[in-house]
Amino acid sequence: MVDEDPWLPELLEERRQKDEFMARHPESPFVSARVPFHDLRYFPPDPGFRLRGRIVRLVTPQEAYLRTNRDGSSVMRYIGDLVFQYKGRELRLRVYHAGEGVGAHVFVPFRDGTSGKESYGPGRYLTLELNEKDAYDLDFNRAFNPYCAYTDDFECGFPPAENDLPIAIRAGERVWAADENPATPSSLVKDRTAKALARAAQRRGAPSRKAAPPAVAKTKSAGKSKTVARSAPPAAARKAPTRGGKARGSPTPRTAPRRRPAKGRGRGS
Repeated sequence: MVDEDPWLPELLEERRQKDEFMARHPESPFVSARVPFHDLRYFPPDPGFRLRGRIVRLVTPQEAYLRTNRDGSSVMRYIGDLVFQYKGRELRLRVYHAGEGVGAHVFVPFRDGTSGKESYGPGRYLTLELNEKDAYDLDFNRAFNPYCAYTDDFECGFPPAENDLPIAIRAGERVWAADENPATPSSLVKDRTAKALARAAQRRGAPSRKAAPPAVAKTKSAGKSKTVARSAPPAAARKAPTRGGKARGSPTPRTAPRRRPAKGRGRGS
């Protein structure tokens, strides 16, 4: 008797445990930012997006700067390209290491033909655990949103232009709030900047008719940012099998760029 492929039940269990983490854990972006939670949204599982890939490493890793949702930059190390084929077409994604604290885990941000429509506009993430052969199980069903897709309390890096895939990846996590999905990284930064200017005008006591354009004026004034914790995954996701360099469904600790602590508060865990 041939053993059944455990891929689908493992994937569904990972998603169930991630929902539980997001709904209740103190390090969840929903709990820490007091954002009402509903179950994360996913494309249906598709084995056609389980691919084989290899990392072609640079001789010397390069320092790289990824633009963030706060119009800043996150420092990474560009270590090489993840090369894979989809329906006979060779594709490449730049691979980044986030520095101390993440061990052998690397970070692969990407955009695709669903970005800004069915999936989060600024992009999604995959993580891989490096191995000696540099051969990997690349599973886009485990692609996930950065924490800034749920709340402005987190700062996250956007994919570089080189990581815009010319195909639609209808696998992995979908956009969480479909009615508030920025089309591109730039549109997210512009919207966030406009909201910040409107809040600053309100604090200065500016008349409401001069505060901001109508689309921004409807936005409620937010308070100061909360103390920011690193973007850590559920414990269950961290324990997900990684045999063969499998891409995992959640970032390892500090794989995603960190949040900065707000003034007057301590740093979160």
